[in-house]
Amino acid sequence: ATSVRGDAERGRAGNPLLKHLRAVPWQFAEDLGPDYLISSGCVVLYLSVRYHTLHPAYIGSRVDALGQGHKLRVLLVHVDVKDPHHVLKQLMRLAILSEVTLMLAWSHEEAAKIIETYKTFEHKPPDMIMEKGGTEPHEKMIEALTSVKSVNKTDAVTLLGTFRTLEALIRASPEDLALC
Repeated sequence: ATSVRGDAERGRAGNPLLKHLRAVPWQFAEDLGPDYLISSGCVVLYLSVRYHTLHPAYIGSRVDALGQGHKLRVLLVHVDVKDPHHVLKQLMRLAILSEVTLMLAWSHEEAAKIIETYKTFEHKPPDMIMEKGGTEPHEKMIEALTSVKSVNKTDAVTLLGTFRTLEALIRASPEDLALC
């Protein structure tokens, strides 16, 4: 079971992710160092960007208190402000220097899903979660097109369905592409 950090001030009711943790069992623990203990080797610290802007030294002291005794240390950041870029740069720097994995979530539900995923894949081999590349030419072209940031899989299928070949797609006018 995933253990959840106890907080004397907030308790269970103050933990915004607990009501969204449904896919894995969890138990509440008062004297836990990290916010979430996935396993003996994997721990998660939770932080909202809004809280970090009010208390910038807080997360550094929490990371230091964790020490190096865990194989995987995750800083799960809830992005809950309009313009988070400056704060995220600071947190990325902290994560790199502290050897912590930085994960971003834009809602409590998404943050809980990340914790559930870590727990679900706790004993799985790395190749279980690695993306599998397609072997068919059509799959490879879709994979190549979706490597462009603004093109999703549906767009790639539509483009290939319309233009049939990669060469025809490359030669297409901006107007023809816009119609897709």
